[in-house]
Amino acid sequence: MQKKDKVTFRCQSCGGQTLKWMGKCPDCGAWDTLVEERIRSGVIKKKHSSFLAEPVLIDSVAVEETDRIKTGVAEFDRVLGGGIVDGSLILIGGDPGIGKSTLMLQVLSSLSVTGKKCLYVSGEESVRQLSMRGKRLDSRGPSLFVVSETDLDSILAMVKLSKYDTLVIDSIQTVFHPDVSSTPGSVTQIREAAMQFMKLAKTTGIPIFLVGHVTKVGAIAGPRIMEHMVDTVLYFEGDKNHVFRILRAVKNRFGSTNEIGVFEMNEKGLTQVPNPSAVFLSERSAVAPGSVVTSCMEGTRPILVEIQGLVSTSGLGTPRRTVLGLDHSRVALIVAVMEKRLGMNLSGLDIFMNVIGGVKIVEPAADLAVAAALASSFLDKPVDNKTTLIGEIGLTGEIRSVSHVQARINEAAKMGFTKCLVPRSTLKQLSKISGMTIESISFLKDAMEVLFEWQ
Repeated sequence: MQKKDKVTFRCQSCGGQTLKWMGKCPDCGAWDTLVEERIRSGVIKKKHSSFLAEPVLIDSVAVEETDRIKTGVAEFDRVLGGGIVDGSLILIGGDPGIGKSTLMLQVLSSLSVTGKKCLYVSGEESVRQLSMRGKRLDSRGPSLFVVSETDLDSILAMVKLSKYDTLVIDSIQTVFHPDVSSTPGSVTQIREAAMQFMKLAKTTGIPIFLVGHVTKVGAIAGPRIMEHMVDTVLYFEGDKNHVFRILRAVKNRFGSTNEIGVFEMNEKGLTQVPNPSAVFLSERSAVAPGSVVTSCMEGTRPILVEIQGLVSTSGLGTPRRTVLGLDHSRVALIVAVMEKRLGMNLSGLDIFMNVIGGVKIVEPAADLAVAAALASSFLDKPVDNKTTLIGEIGLTGEIRSVSHVQARINEAAKMGFTKCLVPRSTLKQLSKISGMTIESISFLKDAMEVLFEWQ
C-alpha cells in the first residue's frame, strides 16, 4: 500500500511547524502566517560517496592570505570590511523600493569595469527592464550579464556552465526548486534555495549576493532560516521621504559589524557620501532653540548629527511623546532624570524628538545632547551653534564616559566647532586640539549651568 504524503503547516514568519492549521502561530504569535506544506513519503536512497571527508588538525591547514575584491564603491567596501571575500554568501535586505536592486546593479557594473565577469539574475524584472534601468543609471559594464530566471536548477546549471566571478540573485523570494511542493517565497523554498547557493559559493569560490525583501515588522522574510547560513547580513535602511540611504552590517564573518555606508539617492542612482557630517549639518539654522549637535560613532567613523527637541503645552489629557531616530525608552529615561535632578516639570508637556537626515542613533553617547535639546526648547534658549556635546547620562544625573572621545572631538573640530562638553572622567585621555575648547562636566546640572546659566 502506498503511503500518503504527510501534511504540515509552517509559519512563514518564524519557520515554526504545526500538524494542524491555526489562525495564530504558537511560536511567534503572528496571525495568518501558517501555510500548508506536503512532505513526500517514501524512503530516500542515499548514494555512497567515494570520497569521505576526514577530520584534520586545525594547525595543519595551510591558509593563504588572499586579497579582497574591491568593488570600486568605497562605501560598500567599507561595510564589507574592505571588500568582497571569495566564496562568501552575502544577504542584503531592505524595504521595497529602498534601492537594493539599484545598489547591486551599480556594484556589478563597477566590478565588470575591472574585468570581472558578473551575472545578475532577476526574478522580478525582464531583461529589457534591466537594460533600461542600466542605461538610466549608466551601469553597463563590458562583462556584465543579465538574465530573468526563477528556476533554481536552471540558475545553478547556468553558473556551472559559464564561469562567473560574481553572482547576484534578486530576489531570493522569487527562486523556487521544482522538486519542492511549496510556493515560491515560502520558508521551505527559501531554505532550500539558500542552502544550494551556500553550497555553490563554498565549492566554487564565487561570491554570491542574495537580495531579500523585508516584511511589515521590519525583518527579512524567513530570517531564522537564512541568517545563520550566510556569511554577511547587510540592511539597507532609509526613509523614502529622505534622499539618504544607510547600508549597515548586522553580521559579518570577515569584518566589523559596526561600519555603515552612506549613500544619496538621485535620478542617476546611488551616490556615495564620503563626508556624512557635512551633509547632515548643511541646512542647520544658526540660532534655533531645541537644536543640538552631537558626534556618534558608526564603526570607526565619527559622524556629526543634529538632534532636535520640541517641548510644548499639551491640549490632551495624556501628553504625547513622539521620538524619531532615537530609542523611545532612552528618551523617557532622560526626561525622568531631568525632572528629578533639575526640577524641570516636563510630565504635563508634549515632547517631540527627531534626528535630522533619517539617521538612527542607538548609542548612549547622545544622551547629553538629547537632554540639552529638551532643555533648550523648554527654556526657549538656543545652544551656541559652535558647541557640541558628548556624554552618557546616569540615573543619578552623572555624566558618564563614552568610547572614542578623541575621534569624536577631532571630527567636530574638522567641521568648525569650537567648544565641546565631555565627561570629566575622559579629560585625561584627551590631547589638545587647535581651535577647540574642551570643557569637562560631572553632572547634568553642570551642563545646564554652562549652556543656559541654569541654577
